[in-house]
Amino acid sequence: MEPILLFPDPAPPEVAQALDLGGHPWKAVADAGAAVELEPESGWAGALVCADVDPEGAFALCRNLRKRDEPFEPLLLLVTGAQLGELELRDDLFDDFCLAPVRQAELEARLKHLFWRAGRQTRPDLIEYGALALNLETYQAAISGRPLDLTYMEYELLKFLAQHPGRVFTRETLLSRVWGYDYYGGARTVDVHVRRLRAKLGEEEAHLISTVRSVGYRFGEARWGM
Repeated sequence: MEPILLFPDPAPPEVAQALDLGGHPWKAVADAGAAVELEPESGWAGALVCADVDPEGAFALCRNLRKRDEPFEPLLLLVTGAQLGELELRDDLFDDFCLAPVRQAELEARLKHLFWRAGRQTRPDLIEYGALALNLETYQAAISGRPLDLTYMEYELLKFLAQHPGRVFTRETLLSRVWGYDYYGGARTVDVHVRRLRAKLGEEEAHLISTVRSVGYRFGEARWGM
């Protein structure tokens, strides 16, 4: 999976976090020279150029990338609302733009559209259910872009449940499927982890894991029933 070229270097923390949560590999570059020096053998997947930090440097980089022997694409430009006027007569320098401060959902949607249009795929394996997203490659989880600080077993339990929305699992089944057959902990282990997960999911999303009395737990609703 090729990385996304990200300008500037160092990368804006909120943009870097949004890309990480989306599971997009990236490398930050400071200028056109670094874009060449750091380019992988297989090339860049695309570029995300933040013009809100260094407008002159950003447009100079876009211009340089577009002048390559083979046009560089896709190129997503990040600008502030106050910079929209600067985009006039510059639409040949980018394929799409996104407003800063970046919102992960919008950034994800625009990258997805751009890469789909370019016939490329940089999206990793994800489990998504409503506002919840689990990245299977980075072991990260987020609610509406807000990272969840989960332990390994909390992540594994949430991943297992989210992979089977609508299904009810007994505590014994969860112990054997998530903790493993060699684990000798009792049912209370599941209850403790579910309680912690609900707390970390937050008040608005805690309902994702519901208790089925006398049986066990269920995550969400079956997709065919939504």
